[in-house]
Amino acid sequence: MSFLDEIDEEVRHAGLDRAVGLADTPPIFDWLVTTFSFQGISDRVARDYIHRHGTASWSAIAANEMNPSACPKLRSYWHFEGCRYDKTSFTCAEPDHIDACPLPRPHLRNGRLNQTAYSLFLFVRDLANDDLVGWIDSQLDGARGTTRAELEAARQEALIGPLRNVYGVSDKILMMTLSTLLIGAREHRSLWLETGTAMIAVDTLVHNFLHRTGILQDCDSSHAYGAACYRPGGCAEIIRTLAGRIDARTLNPVFPKRFARFVQNAIWRFCSGDCLNLCNGNRIDDRHACQIGYCHLHQRCDRIPLKKAKIDVKTVT
Repeated sequence: MSFLDEIDEEVRHAGLDRAVGLADTPPIFDWLVTTFSFQGISDRVARDYIHRHGTASWSAIAANEMNPSACPKLRSYWHFEGCRYDKTSFTCAEPDHIDACPLPRPHLRNGRLNQTAYSLFLFVRDLANDDLVGWIDSQLDGARGTTRAELEAARQEALIGPLRNVYGVSDKILMMTLSTLLIGAREHRSLWLETGTAMIAVDTLVHNFLHRTGILQDCDSSHAYGAACYRPGGCAEIIRTLAGRIDARTLNPVFPKRFARFVQNAIWRFCSGDCLNLCNGNRIDDRHACQIGYCHLHQRCDRIPLKKAKIDVKTVT
């Protein structure tokens, strides 16, 4: 099964292709919230928890709108900032309202996920007028750029920028989820495909691969993992440049010619313990250069350690 096949299968399973065609927000919202639940934990653990306890849904949150909470934090997307709900201690920024508050009702893995679900719901209600598909179309149509690279960046920022303020979601998870949605809905909207294939999700595996191989150093772009990965000259731009030199159709004729998301995913698969399991901290002692001699890249890789060796002061003196 190819990378594109995997995306199509997920999109069909979640009903996203039909939802986009009908501009039906609830299934898209439900899928986004479920996908966001996989942050910061293994897929297996997250999937097992969701199987046992379920997740938040548009219908359940919308039903609570029939009897609106007195909590001032739930008045609007803008009022919601600083909710601070904590599941373990059952506390929040408005303790006088917490007993009647609908936000804690979904039995999610932690309180941050409850906040994310409600923050996203309020975003869609108040900023997208309950129409995620229409909002995405409008944001993409309004993006401008004089070059292809500028236009791609503008389109991505038109989506990621506003959603970045939804509580608890990172650029990485937004890139991953939106890329899947946009690519999976390509039969309905060609512009979505162009945008989705250019989106790149940089996690620690991808960043560390670029560091260990010496690519960051060769590009004069050494930096710590984080926001710098998405800045000019960072990991995302390097991968995007590399993707521009690869005709992905030579690997699979159904792929688009330029497929940055696929290139990033290929790097991730090379490193991930669930895939080729080569370039990662479980296989490499990051205090030293990689010693995996059977790796296809071994002779061409700079094998730069992630961690600088600590100097023994007593020995030096």
